[in-house]
Amino acid sequence: MKPAVLIIDMLKETLEGGHRGDMFRMARGIIPAINELTAFARNRAVPVVFAMDSFLRGDFIFHGRMKEHSIRGTRGAEVTDLLDRGEGDWYVPKRRFSAFFKTDLDQTLRLLGADTVFLTGIATHICVLSTAFDALSNDFAVRIVEDCCAASSAEIHRSILENYRGTPLYPLFRISTLGESLEEIRLAGEEER
Repeated sequence: MKPAVLIIDMLKETLEGGHRGDMFRMARGIIPAINELTAFARNRAVPVVFAMDSFLRGDFIFHGRMKEHSIRGTRGAEVTDLLDRGEGDWYVPKRRFSAFFKTDLDQTLRLLGADTVFLTGIATHICVLSTAFDALSNDFAVRIVEDCCAASSAEIHRSILENYRGTPLYPLFRISTLGESLEEIRLAGEEER
């Protein structure tokens, strides 16, 4: 296994702005776990990739109930300063839910030699899950790191993860804890030697 860690939509507007709902609280709550995972990955030369909402004003996605946010070129569309970053990290702006849709993420991961993605960030039931299925569709194994993801409520987060625990897609698609993910990344590094 050749892992990469993806952090999805952990942006200044969501985590440092005026939001105060469940998503805000849950997203801020997973920051220490994501920082632990990314530090562990960087220490083992595992790529860390930030996928960030980067919408245009008037974008189609805002023609429903979703209000404009994470507008390209604004401070709100930048990765939150609450997350640790490294010099070798990668950044992939995205205009839709999946980090793969119309981005160069697939090519970037292949260039980096990755074949397995560990997904973290928000929202479990939308962008994380969309990215998970597109990763599978592009022939990457997937681990959703449950204690490094957040949704609009704890119930939605749990429900989504329970729906995909032990599916026929196992072992290509797994729900993992932070501890299990760290161990899997550690073992992958030992196999490389």
